[in-house]
Amino acid sequence: MTDDFPLPKPSELADAIKDFLRLESAGGILLLAAAVMAMGFANSPLSGFYDQLFAMPVAVQFGALAIDKPLLLWVNDGLMAIFFFLIGLEIKREFLEGELSSISQVILPGIGALGGMVIPAAIYLGLNWGDSRALDGWAIPVATDIAFALGLLSVFGARVPTALKVFLLTLAIFDDLAAIVIIALFYSADLSSGALLASVVIFAIAVLMNRRGVTTTSAYVLIGVVLWVAVLKSGVHATLAGVLIAFCVPHKGVEGASPLKALEHDLHGPVAYAILPLFAFANAGLALGGMSWGDLVQPVTTGIVAGLVIGKPLGIMVFVGLAVLLGLAKLPKGVSWSQMVGVSAACGIGFTMSLFIAGLAFEHGSTADVAGDRLGILVGSLVSAALAGVILHLSLGQAPAEKTNQS
Repeated sequence: MTDDFPLPKPSELADAIKDFLRLESAGGILLLAAAVMAMGFANSPLSGFYDQLFAMPVAVQFGALAIDKPLLLWVNDGLMAIFFFLIGLEIKREFLEGELSSISQVILPGIGALGGMVIPAAIYLGLNWGDSRALDGWAIPVATDIAFALGLLSVFGARVPTALKVFLLTLAIFDDLAAIVIIALFYSADLSSGALLASVVIFAIAVLMNRRGVTTTSAYVLIGVVLWVAVLKSGVHATLAGVLIAFCVPHKGVEGASPLKALEHDLHGPVAYAILPLFAFANAGLALGGMSWGDLVQPVTTGIVAGLVIGKPLGIMVFVGLAVLLGLAKLPKGVSWSQMVGVSAACGIGFTMSLFIAGLAFEHGSTADVAGDRLGILVGSLVSAALAGVILHLSLGQAPAEKTNQS
């Protein structure tokens, strides 16, 4: 048997893994695999183990300061802060020397993100008007799961124009930052003024470090951890700390070195191949038991599905179209309108961020008995992903093989 099916040599296996990790779509493939695995665990006899694993309490204490949270929240609030830190670094670099150095390219995704929030919220509110309890979930279809949206786009590899990637990345960041602001303003009932003040002071220190020419990356990582703790204790979503501290990391260092680029390079692999798949595995495990297709006709479920599948792409495209028509911005170079529709549909993948907002909305609004929120998020995100995949497949051309051969 071993002669017919020889086992790969360790060196061959290592080379195969390296080849896989070189694929631009590798992160998206791992992300999808983790989500499918989570769904399998949550709907199998191992569901109890899955639930207990991420409900396991994990505590860290330094004197009187203690952080005691379930493992799930350590993943969502802790590891994802590193992801948002990387996103912040990438956005800052793009602002300084990349696609976003042009004001018109900044305006377009910002306006698109605004439309992608206004229209889904309006659709949800319209379908749930008159039910004061259900109205608390208006922000659920507003969210975009940046991890899954970018993962979907990465599956198409070199076929995706760089400008289209930058547009989606920037729009998703605007979207997520807006979602964090929404959570802070509407769903953060237990804000700590003392911790908020401490967060402002710590952030000001980080800004001062940048202005005084501090280029040591470890110094920013250290103060970033302190800022994360303060933001976490304030009641605001802790991932905001990652973005804030990233904007303080200097772009230029001594002898031409770039602390920002160095950190971005070092974090790309761990985030794409470890943090994001773990995040997907921890959050994508939705138990389907007790749900039925009849739940889809409930106003909350319908509002979420319609908001994600219709509201997101419609809002983004209408606002982007108006911005281009009025001369406020231009369509990214090399990007077609059909590709924009595909990316806009991908923004309807709310999934984990929508689940997070749903928990906060129904908890603080005393609407825990409203059925169908999870089903709406699951169906809306899956349909949005399918639509986006089809549209992008049809609208994207072949990979630029000519350039590859010439180089």
